[in-house]
Amino acid sequence: MAVGHLVAATLTPSSSPVLAVGATVIDRTPTPMKEWAVRELGTKDKPVLLGSVLLVTLLLAGLAGLIARRRRAAGATVLITLVGLAGLAALSRPLATARDLLPALAAGAVGVAVLLGLAHLADRTTGTRRGGAGATGPGEPPPDHPMTAAASPATTRRTLLLAVLGVAAATAVTGWAGRSLEKWRTRISGVRIPTARQPLPPLPEGLDAVYDGISDFQTATGRFYRVDINLSLPIVPPDEWDLRIDGEVDHPFTLTFDELRAMPLVERDITLTCVSNEVGGKYVGSARWRGVLLSTLLDRAGVRDGADQVLSTAADGFTISTPLAAVQDGRDAMVAIAMNGEPLPAEHGFPARLVTPGLYGYVGATKWLRKLTLTRYDDAEAYWTERGWATEGPIKVSSRIDTPAPLSRIDAGRTVIGGVAWAQHRGVKGVEVRIDGGPWQAARLGPSAGIDYWRQWYLPWEATPGRHSLAVRATTRDGEVQTAVRATPFPNGSSGIQEIQVVVE
Repeated sequence: MAVGHLVAATLTPSSSPVLAVGATVIDRTPTPMKEWAVRELGTKDKPVLLGSVLLVTLLLAGLAGLIARRRRAAGATVLITLVGLAGLAALSRPLATARDLLPALAAGAVGVAVLLGLAHLADRTTGTRRGGAGATGPGEPPPDHPMTAAASPATTRRTLLLAVLGVAAATAVTGWAGRSLEKWRTRISGVRIPTARQPLPPLPEGLDAVYDGISDFQTATGRFYRVDINLSLPIVPPDEWDLRIDGEVDHPFTLTFDELRAMPLVERDITLTCVSNEVGGKYVGSARWRGVLLSTLLDRAGVRDGADQVLSTAADGFTISTPLAAVQDGRDAMVAIAMNGEPLPAEHGFPARLVTPGLYGYVGATKWLRKLTLTRYDDAEAYWTERGWATEGPIKVSSRIDTPAPLSRIDAGRTVIGGVAWAQHRGVKGVEVRIDGGPWQAARLGPSAGIDYWRQWYLPWEATPGRHSLAVRATTRDGEVQTAVRATPFPNGSSGIQEIQVVVE
């Protein structure tokens, strides 16, 4: 497996046997189970998945070893079957080619060699001879011949132990080399992003500078949430990248990365939200994005009548469908190439990604973008809509209590209740807090960075000893009050009022 991962790191990381099987499991996992994993495991869902794949593989490989003690061919067949399934998983990925079989072939060759070698050494420790007791192979001397004098059992056991330790050490080194190579190939260096034609002024100081615990006004790139189905990052060198705009357009065209960044760039402060975010959840973040307005690209292509969706395709073949009406209503949807003043990180879509204010990421935030196809919903479905998620995905007004933390214990006295609220493309007009089921009280809002950006808020509170219940709700600029009706993330985003318990001592 380690050798297969190393080979994949030199070619396409997603063709690694373990990653290919893991990705297939993700694709075939029922939506309720996916939602459970995101809700209960958060960002640990992928490590848990990969760990489970590794554990099952090791158990089955161990079974192959036991079988090989009696029947070499049968044991090797079990191992080859495992590798073959991984190879088929790699070939089933979108955009897979024949070379994606190479990591599985390498894993199979090394795996069988190690299996047979260790089985042979194990036989020597017990004096087992292939073919039964007293049997000799073609050309072998009889058991009582001087040339057949075996090494002592202690010697063969030491040899076997050293061989096992050697295999373990080689596995660790090879696995580390594969992981390091993968990271090296996804690093971003020497990429310069031009400034925007009209750079935005620095963001004002947020409430986080005054009150501990409130989310930063601008989310640091390294702490920005990441939710996607990728177990490995696509490797897309900028000098090999291009963006194709085609489908129901009058003038299809292709842009290189240099051509894209030479176009008039804009900067926008936009909050993104994942549809998997539960009420009060962490899958929301705010950043300053720089790129080319999507409307500029669509105007150049000339969208034909009848198209109703923008089907975007990522470098690995993953697809997202964005309602055309949502990117033609004046909102600042863009093909972003920079985040918080720096080139996009690999984990957030380098070289380019979609950013669509007011839409959940599953319909408006394609990472590792390679193609925009103007088409109809009747003619093409994207990855998530094929799995039953809602077609349009507008973000619901929501709010979150950051401080005090749920179930925390705080000191009695004067403190604050604070957090963030968002209603992208409509804006937040007000936030209210309810304490112990009492009347809603208007909270104080932090600075504004536009209707597509979240608002920080706080409410001074004279906390008295005892257990207290705190709830929050937001109101949009057009008057919609955050609903108390509870809904799960599937199929079009969660809703409800966050209410937490704290203990004041």
